Amino acid sequence: MLFGRRKKNPIKLPDKGVVEWRYTTCGYCSTGCSIEVGLNREGKAVAARGVGNADVNRGKLCIKGILEYELFETPGRGRVPLMRERITEPFREASWDEALDRTAAEIQRIQDAYGRDAFAIVSTGQIMTEEFYTLGKLARGVIGTNNYDGNTTLCMSSAVSGYKRSFGSDGPPGCYEDFEHTHCLLAFGSNLPEQHPVIYWRMREARERRKFPLIVVDPRVTMLAQNADMHLPINPGTDVVLLNSLAHVILKEGLHDPDYIAAHTTGFEEFKALVEQYDPRTASKICGIDEDTIRNVARVFGKAPAAMTIWTMGINQSTHGSDGVVAINNLHLITGNIGKPGAAPMSITGQSNAMGTREWSSCSGLPGYRYLENPEHRREIAEFWGIDEEFLPKKRGMFMTDILPAIETGQIKGMWLIATNPMTSMANTARIRRTLERLEFLVVQDAYADVETNEYSHVYLPAALWAEKQGCFTNTERRVNLVRNVMPPHGDSKPDFWIFNEMAKRIQREKKPHFPETTEQVFEEMKQLSKGEGRILDISGMSYEKIEKARGLQWPCREGQEKGDQRLYTDGVFQHPDGKAKLIPLPFEDNNERPDEEYPLWLNSGRVVEHFHTRTRTGKIGNQNKFSPTPYMEINPDTAAELGIRHGEYARVVSRRGDAIVMAQCTQRVPRNMIFIPFHYHECVNRVSLGLLDPHSRQPAYKQCAVRVEKIEDQAAAAKLNLAARAY
Repeated sequence: MLFGRRKKNPIKLPDKGVVEWRYTTCGYCSTGCSIEVGLNREGKAVAARGVGNADVNRGKLCIKGILEYELFETPGRGRVPLMRERITEPFREASWDEALDRTAAEIQRIQDAYGRDAFAIVSTGQIMTEEFYTLGKLARGVIGTNNYDGNTTLCMSSAVSGYKRSFGSDGPPGCYEDFEHTHCLLAFGSNLPEQHPVIYWRMREARERRKFPLIVVDPRVTMLAQNADMHLPINPGTDVVLLNSLAHVILKEGLHDPDYIAAHTTGFEEFKALVEQYDPRTASKICGIDEDTIRNVARVFGKAPAAMTIWTMGINQSTHGSDGVVAINNLHLITGNIGKPGAAPMSITGQSNAMGTREWSSCSGLPGYRYLENPEHRREIAEFWGIDEEFLPKKRGMFMTDILPAIETGQIKGMWLIATNPMTSMANTARIRRTLERLEFLVVQDAYADVETNEYSHVYLPAALWAEKQGCFTNTERRVNLVRNVMPPHGDSKPDFWIFNEMAKRIQREKKPHFPETTEQVFEEMKQLSKGEGRILDISGMSYEKIEKARGLQWPCREGQEKGDQRLYTDGVFQHPDGKAKLIPLPFEDNNERPDEEYPLWLNSGRVVEHFHTRTRTGKIGNQNKFSPTPYMEINPDTAAELGIRHGEYARVVSRRGDAIVMAQCTQRVPRNMIFIPFHYHECVNRVSLGLLDPHSRQPAYKQCAVRVEKIEDQAAAAKLNLAARAY
């Protein structure tokens, strides 16, 4: 195939010998791109392409999706189960029966000796929704531990908490099409071009056609900020102050919607009294945004016929993350910007199926956005599963970020980790290492045997990867899409669904739920549970066939509907008992670690487009890893000059927790009092980060802590230490 001029250096795309294209859904971020994987005559995956008639990506893929087919043969994959008695011994290969029998026996031994909650389960946001539902049934209905959570606590818990506090239920209320209708887009701590490139493409196309203003709030000059009409370089951790001040101006200048407030919200008078304290002059001294800019942004948002807000980890990963989400919701409620085209407070989710775990895994409650605290919900699920109602706990147990410290205090004696790797994802790596060493029994279930946490496990269960199995993902806009099986599982690895079903057979309980044999049967069971008057999460109108034909369906999609609803709360009815949303007053409490004389710089973190999370996958794909192969920091040139550090040199980053060696990249994208390190380099960021917890969501504040940067004289030695840290 030739492009461009025939006689002048045409681009040639090699024929990879694809004889069959198989439909699936991308397994990286939450965008939810429809993708086809190309197989050659030998059945090997050799190419990938976007699906043109899929509404989400319309044929587009980012670099991760384009190269995703290479994952099937990446090094480090688990081939067979592994076992050992003590973590100081080497692993030996085992059969599945051996590994599962031992795991089940250890779970029951620990529970018999210390109580049911002494064994914890921590899941992920990257397996299929049907697998989440099955794991939830196993954890809640068979194993019976209340200390069960997902690693989505590390990325989306504040969004979940904020939605529940404001609206009475989780669930992003908008959709991607809202970009095509909005008159103002306010982005908080969201760098779409590198985090979610295809969503950025959707937004950019809409903005080119309609020229709506884009306002970016971020301490760093991100790629999105460079393309914005206004960039607000806010002081880290002060989003609530800015949002309260925007609300202050909107109310003061009569830009609010009093009819909507009266009909659909409660708590207005208390909210109004609180934001009265956050006039622009007072707020500017805290958040670092001048008072005229605050007034201007408030007017642009308040006067827009439809206004939209997006955010990702810049809001969520904070000691005020849940409050930040609620403050965004407050802004939308007082202006009536919810439930109509172009108007939504839209959290942009991180993992491919973080929504699936929020909806169906039973981590934070029970399936289908049911609450453990609700007796009617407990009774309903107990009857459906065929177990005693008293077997279910009456309130949620520990979050992931509380489970790990509970190992230190002896409350947790054993743990099952599923596609999550706390040695790379948790702050203060040295502490996590000591914590995992205290466990009596740890089982790690992952597609990769070389994940760092496996160094502390007693049993390793090799899981199938992404399109080596079948099921559904739910994306950021609540679109359920199908992952079809493209390749057989690597070696003797097994789908997570199979592993959960086999484990359920081995745990001895008087009453146990029924576990279907196929994921499609599980989906039909979930459909039954989703029905009901007033249930917001209704998928009863879906089927595998309809999902694939439509290239994804949004929920709610009720029985008889051909397509799902694009938006939530279009009728102004919310999920609190009185049907109204809550306006919640949010006083600002500055409880974070801040720079001082000893540690004078903020440490900020975020993503780069080439990598995903902690590089377990993307770090093994050559054409992605080559663009960002080594840990680096962005540092302001003036700051670097004061420290005697030159561009491209290695330097030491030091905090109260530890230190790390990174390469210096001098850039004006960060202010003089800040450095930025991509969080994919966990061997650097998590050695120094603090991770204070939000009181509502228990999500860590990865984004803000205090560090200093030191010059290194021996650059050759620093390079070796940097390489050693990456190898570790």
